Amino acid sequence: MPSTPPTSPASQPPHGPAKGVPRGYKWWVVFMLWFVCFFNYADRQAIFAVFPTLKQEFGFDTVQLGLIGSAFMWVYAFGAPAAGFICDRFRRKDLILGGCLFWSFVTVTTGWSSKLWHFITVRALEGLGETFYFPASMSLMSDYHDSRTRSRALSFHQSSVYLGTILGSWIGAWFAQHVGWRYGFFLFGGLGMVLAVVLYRFLHEPQRGAADAADGAPAAQGAAAEALSLRETLRAIFQSPVVPLLMLAFVGANFVATIFLTWTPTFLVDKFGFTLASAGLSGTVFIHLASAASVPLAGALADRLTRRMAGGRMLVQALGLLAGAAFVVLVGRTADTTTLILAMTAFGACKGFYDSGIFASLFDTIEPRARGTAAGLMNTVGWGGGALGPLFVGWTSKYGSKPTQVENMSDAIAFGGIIYLVAAALVVAAMLVFARQRRREQTR
Repeated sequence: MPSTPPTSPASQPPHGPAKGVPRGYKWWVVFMLWFVCFFNYADRQAIFAVFPTLKQEFGFDTVQLGLIGSAFMWVYAFGAPAAGFICDRFRRKDLILGGCLFWSFVTVTTGWSSKLWHFITVRALEGLGETFYFPASMSLMSDYHDSRTRSRALSFHQSSVYLGTILGSWIGAWFAQHVGWRYGFFLFGGLGMVLAVVLYRFLHEPQRGAADAADGAPAAQGAAAEALSLRETLRAIFQSPVVPLLMLAFVGANFVATIFLTWTPTFLVDKFGFTLASAGLSGTVFIHLASAASVPLAGALADRLTRRMAGGRMLVQALGLLAGAAFVVLVGRTADTTTLILAMTAFGACKGFYDSGIFASLFDTIEPRARGTAAGLMNTVGWGGGALGPLFVGWTSKYGSKPTQVENMSDAIAFGGIIYLVAAALVVAAMLVFARQRRREQTR
């Protein structure tokens, strides 16, 4: 671990964090937050891997299971604007690691649950704890990485989402099958609390806007000044139609993503006869390993395209959504296991291209003092709408027109391909608007 840089934002030079901070520290920041994000996703994913066990042990139906899945997402989403606004005014390090400590403890308490309202409550509390993470971490990393490395940094960090999802699902299912479903939550929660305590010594707060100032970016103007008011923050975020277009696209992308996160293990057990542990692993590993492999490549491509054309990051995202739509439909429609695995893998690779620019594209239009709030609102819109995905599949599976729940679930998953096409159209619209705005700025 590198030597300790200054801890006080006020003590950092106007164009920090480069001065007085070890040369490679900005990548150590990404590395440390990678592990925090890993547990963020492992903790939230483990519950979905044990849905078949909860269904058998407690008699929960698909609507009740969908409600458990959506409880986290609703609280996570609707707490995000306040979380983002707070992180624009307080030390992001404290919010990141304090949140990790809290949500990890809640993960432990999940292992003590035995009634439907217990599961809904702990999932809601987990959403409350985790809602601070992405606004704070995205804002913090963007103050270490300017436009030349931002997509690469955020996309490398994004790879922890996929590996956390894979191991959270597989380890949770393995414990459920061999030891007891509760022990996976004890393990993940305990390790997360230890990590938060250890990293408190090594993670440090940069000056807001430091990377943009060093890069000479227009967005850095005023970054060292006092915090914006709520009205000024909202004006900075919504001064361009690019932001609402990207947020609406995130709703569509998340609607599909939450369906896969929540229902894939159950889908593999019920339709293809996988064992619980195998479904917990296979339901995540093909999609998310492919995403983990593609997202750094997409981030590097986005950084390169951004230097050559306005909206380069968004172009990469749109291509991922357009190509991914066909594979979403194929996952829902196929009855062949080999085709299913190939389709899930291809979908995962396409998903990585979209995910590489979720926040990097957003931050291209927003000044540093408003980025935490912007990320919070992005999560509110994206996860608030996306949370309907698990409930949609659960309701359709139970009340759909087909003779069996499995057939209804297949149709519901395939419907996600249409949602992906709509999201792609929104990203393309945002890219065109952004390019036009940049041309106007250059001709002034």
